Amino acid sequence: MDLAGKKILVTGGNGFLGNRVVSSLIAHGAAQADIFAPHSAEIDLLKKEDCEKAVAGQDIVIHLAAVVGGIGANREHPGKFFYENLMMGVQLMEAARLAGVKKFVAVGTVCAYPKFTPVPFKEDDIWNGYPEETNAPYGLAKKMLLVQAQAYRKEYGLNAIYLLPVNLYGPGDNFDPASSHVIPALIKKVYDAKQAGAPFIEAWGTGSASREFLYVDDAAEGIVLATEQYDKSEPVNLGSGKEITIKELTMAICQIMNYDGEIKWDTSKPDGQPRRMLDVARAEKEFGFKARVEFREGLGKTIDWYVAGRKN
Repeated sequence: MDLAGKKILVTGGNGFLGNRVVSSLIAHGAAQADIFAPHSAEIDLLKKEDCEKAVAGQDIVIHLAAVVGGIGANREHPGKFFYENLMMGVQLMEAARLAGVKKFVAVGTVCAYPKFTPVPFKEDDIWNGYPEETNAPYGLAKKMLLVQAQAYRKEYGLNAIYLLPVNLYGPGDNFDPASSHVIPALIKKVYDAKQAGAPFIEAWGTGSASREFLYVDDAAEGIVLATEQYDKSEPVNLGSGKEITIKELTMAICQIMNYDGEIKWDTSKPDGQPRRMLDVARAEKEFGFKARVEFREGLGKTIDWYVAGRKN
């Protein structure tokens, strides 16, 4: 699908990932004037009539908008995370179908995978168990977009695709401790400890769980490549194909930030899913996507961005 001349709705287009997706769309030939990236104050996707207004006249919908957070936020707001993510996606895709949108790109989450998925996670394993409990309501709500996309393709011929990005990170991430994911949470903890001269930081869990991370600019490129080139019903992973334990991650952040204090592990807090690493072969085969930014490099850029912002 040639993006030139296409009207494109990007929900969540002003957010951490959305800004990059908009920039990548333009780099791939879309006109800025043809991209509609409304703020939530302008379009409330929980309202059916706002979904209908948002998709009117659009050729492509890229649905990024989501209510997200780390383990703490997921534990505190399971009902909110389930309801709002489910209703936004279901109503938006239905409105897109009725409006004759040519392509719907649903962006899901690695949290949709079963808790004990064999590593690396293959897309065909997505239904082989229940997600990790702390983020299951969020993961299942986003997973319903896959069911809806496949059902709508079968019955209505809607060209809907479903992507499964792993944990994202990069400059501009959310550093609010009430809702941030693990990388920004740890960067903030180490920065605050350095400023206070604290002899230790406290990290959640045991440190033994592993995660895979994808630099946000790489994720945006993968989404746009899929928008252009992928037209099948099977879900597709977007990741780097590399894992790191939370302990190794914490030590790397301390090293880059020159913090030599102790790391104390609060084992009363959950680790979350034991391991996470994606099989990324399908994305490379189907639309040539491969992560470019090496993890240590991306981590350094994220830290530099945060520290610069705190100094200003």
